[in-house]
Amino acid sequence: MSTLVGTGSLIRLALRLDRVRLPVWILVTVGLVLATATSVADLYPDEASRRQVAATIGSNPAMTAIYGTVYDTSIGAVVMWRLAITGALLITLMSIMTVNRHTRQDEEAGRLELIGATVVGRHAPMAAALIVTTGANVLVALLIALGLDGQGLPVDGSLLAGFAFGTLGIAFAAVAAVAAQLAENTRTVTGIATLVLAVAFVLRLIGDAGSATWLSWLSPIGWVQQAHPYAENRWWILALLLAVAVVLVGVAFGLVSRRDHGAGLIRPRPGPPEASASLSGPFGLAWRLHRWSMTGWLVGFLLLGTMFGAIANSATELVEDNPQVAKIVEQMGGKSALVDAFMTAILGIIALVASIYAVQATLRLRTEETSVRAEPVLATGVSRWRWALSHLVFAAIGATAMLIAAGVAMGLAYGISVGDISGQFGNVMQAALVQLPATLVVAGIAMALFGLAPRYVIGSWAALTVFWLLGQLGPMLRVPQWLMNVSPFTHVPKLLNDISATPLVWLSVVAAVLMAAGLAGFRRRDIG
Repeated sequence: MSTLVGTGSLIRLALRLDRVRLPVWILVTVGLVLATATSVADLYPDEASRRQVAATIGSNPAMTAIYGTVYDTSIGAVVMWRLAITGALLITLMSIMTVNRHTRQDEEAGRLELIGATVVGRHAPMAAALIVTTGANVLVALLIALGLDGQGLPVDGSLLAGFAFGTLGIAFAAVAAVAAQLAENTRTVTGIATLVLAVAFVLRLIGDAGSATWLSWLSPIGWVQQAHPYAENRWWILALLLAVAVVLVGVAFGLVSRRDHGAGLIRPRPGPPEASASLSGPFGLAWRLHRWSMTGWLVGFLLLGTMFGAIANSATELVEDNPQVAKIVEQMGGKSALVDAFMTAILGIIALVASIYAVQATLRLRTEETSVRAEPVLATGVSRWRWALSHLVFAAIGATAMLIAAGVAMGLAYGISVGDISGQFGNVMQAALVQLPATLVVAGIAMALFGLAPRYVIGSWAALTVFWLLGQLGPMLRVPQWLMNVSPFTHVPKLLNDISATPLVWLSVVAAVLMAAGLAGFRRRDIG
C-alpha cells in the first residue's frame, strides 16, 4: 500500500473541518495587508513625503530594526516596507497553526489513530495538511496581488509581493511539519515553530539595524524584504523560500517513519516518582500546567518593553515632520506630547498581545475538557467552579504580570534614555496598568463562551482580532466612533490625559460579569 493513499479524502476532511477557520484567517490576512496599503498610500501621497520617510528611517537604527529599510521611494516600495512585518507574521502563524492542527493535534486527540485504522497511508495525514496549507497560502498570495494591483500599483511588483508572502507561509508550514515530528504535544509544536519564527525576526532585526547586514540573509523574513517588489523585483528570492520548504518537507516525511504513532522524537523528561503536595489541589495543578508558558511570555514582554522604551524618544522623528502621521499617533495614544502618544499606542499593542495569553490560558479549560483530562479531576472532591477558577486565576495573574513586566522594562529603558527615570517611570507604569481591565474583559469573553457556548470558544479569538483591527486600523481608516466603542481598549484612558477611574471601573465590572456568567454556565452544563 502506498504511504500516501487516502490523501485526497483527508484533504476533503481538513477543508470541511476548517470551512470557517481557514477563510477567516485568509480574509483577515488579506484585508489587513490591503488596508495597510491603502492607509500608507494616503499618508505618503507624493515623492517628497516618501523621500522624507526614507531618509528618517535610514538615519534611525531603532525604526529600521522594527520595520526594515525603505529600499525605494516609489509608492509600492513604501507600501511593502510598511506591511512586510505584519503580513509575514499573519501568514506564518496561519501556516503554523493549520499544519499543527491537522498533524500533531489530531494525533494527540486520537483522531489520527481512528483514521489510521482505515485504508490510509502513513504519510497521508501530513501530506494532506501541507497541501491544504499550501493551497491557502497560494490563495492569499493571489488575493494580495490582485488587491495591490487594484489599488493602481504595478502588476509585476504586486505579483512578487503577494507570492513573497505566500512562499514564506509555505516555508513555515514546512517548519511546523518538522516540529510536529519532534514534539509529542500540540503546545510544544507551536512553541518550536514560533521560536523559529522569533529567531528569524531577530536575525532580520539585527541585520537591518547594524553593520552585520549578512544576518538578514539568514532570515526568511529578511528574504521577503530583500525581494524588493516595485523596485528590482528579485523573483529569484522565491526560489530560496521554496528550496527551504522542499528540504524541510523531505526531512518531515523522513522523520514520520522514524517515530511511533503518538510519540515525538524528543522524549519528554520523566516526572518524579511521587507528586508534590502542591498537586493535591486544582490551583497547584493549574500552576503546573501554566508556569512554563507564563514564564516564556514574561521574558518576551520584558524584551518588548525594553526595546520600545529605548526607541520611544527617537521614534518620534518619524512622525514629527508628517502632520498626518502625527495626527494618527495622537488618535491612538492621546492628545499629549508626541512621545507620550507613542508610548500609549505601543502599550495598547502590548495589552492586545497580553490578551492573547489571557485567552490562551483561559481556553486551556476547553483543551482539558475535550481531551478527557478534566473528568478524572472532577470525579474527585474538586468542584467544577474551583477547577475552572484555578485556570481563570492564572490567566488573570499572567496577564497582570505581563503588563507590569512591560511597564517596568519600558519605564526604565525610556527613563534611562532621557535621563529622567524618576519622572518617567511612574507615568509609563500608570499607562501600562490602565490597560489591565480591558485585557480582563477579553479573558471574560473567553470564559463566558467556555461556560455558556463551549462549541463557539473560537469566538473569543474572533473578538480579539476585531479589537486589534479596530485599534490599529480604525484611526487610519476613520472608522465611526460607535464602531470603535465596540473594543474595550477604546475606553482605556490615555497617558497624561486626565485619567478617569470611571471607564476602568466599568470595564472591570464587565469583565467580572462575563467571568461569573462563564463559571455559572459551566456548573450547569454537561461536560464535553
